[in-house]
Amino acid sequence: MDFTFTEEHLAAVEAAEAVFSAVAPDGVPSPAMTTGAVAKEFDRRLWGRLADSDLLGLVLPAEHGGAGLDPIALCLVLRESAKVLARVPLLETGAVAMAVARYGSAGLRDEVLPRVGRGELVLTAGAGGRTGHGPAELAVTADRPAGPSGGWVLDGVQTAVPWAQCADRIAVPAHTEDGRAVIALVPNARDGLVLAEQVSTSGERLAEVRLESVRIEDRDLIDDERAWEWLRGLLATGTCALALGLGERVLAMTGEYTGKREQFGFPVATFQAVAVQAADRYIDLRAMEATLWQAAWRISTGSGGALPPAGDIAVAKIWASEGVRRVVQTAQHLHGGFGADVDYPLHRYHAWAKQLELSLGPAAAHEEALGDLLAAHPLG
Repeated sequence: MDFTFTEEHLAAVEAAEAVFSAVAPDGVPSPAMTTGAVAKEFDRRLWGRLADSDLLGLVLPAEHGGAGLDPIALCLVLRESAKVLARVPLLETGAVAMAVARYGSAGLRDEVLPRVGRGELVLTAGAGGRTGHGPAELAVTADRPAGPSGGWVLDGVQTAVPWAQCADRIAVPAHTEDGRAVIALVPNARDGLVLAEQVSTSGERLAEVRLESVRIEDRDLIDDERAWEWLRGLLATGTCALALGLGERVLAMTGEYTGKREQFGFPVATFQAVAVQAADRYIDLRAMEATLWQAAWRISTGSGGALPPAGDIAVAKIWASEGVRRVVQTAQHLHGGFGADVDYPLHRYHAWAKQLELSLGPAAAHEEALGDLLAAHPLG
């Protein structure tokens, strides 16, 4: 299979590298190490630079001021952002905007998408959908009220929503009375919307979103049963891209350190035990990369495989959740005491990696989901 990127993809990577090259790795202490450590806000200055570089409009349709690129382009930019632990809601805003462009009404597209591209509107969505099906995934109900007013009424709870306090709109998965899965794009200031503070392993600000008879307009509801499945897959695949970028930077840091650190008059990188561990992690990263682009390509095209795209996404999540953990653990081991030094950035990469692993969910669950898909779609 040819994974050669297009000229447009390569131009997006070049633009992302230019923006992120000036960004210092996220420095918020881990909540496990410093009580109460949390980033109250994302990097608004960086968000403005992303907008000025047209990276926020990269995946938006041309008629709404975007470049009209695909999920592969979003994952390429996310990969670069993770190398510097960029604290911006790029994944959530990009993924929700793409779902609006693909499944939303014309009115919703016209209202939301141009403002996203200009950096004026921040979107988010619950992280729980990245792990797969679960009882809490559709814990919100969407009902049509009686009377001529129209619209929808939302009730329920969505947990672990990234940057909900800072976002302008929150994409909430819900189910209707007849069992349809829908997406409600809820304005942050709506009556009945209550946000309870939560904090991630990496110090990211999360929220439990409680909806108590929250009313939204018809156009704010994406009533297409394909939409949530597609958005969930894109959020998961984007998280795999973040894991890949983070892992690549961590392995590079490890190579730089072991190439300079000497024992018995030789760099420790020349020791066989060190070289073998680093080689194993390199193989992990290449597997993470291959499975990521396969999943992103399937989401982009919707065709080309014996299984539905969910199968390729499950494989990517298996490698990403296991691989990013192994990469940072090996890095901590090979760095020795430097790995635990809070003045050295590796501990921040470790905290972010753990949060990504938790967001993706355990590999065993994805292996089980893949087995179910294989049972439903026998190969050959």
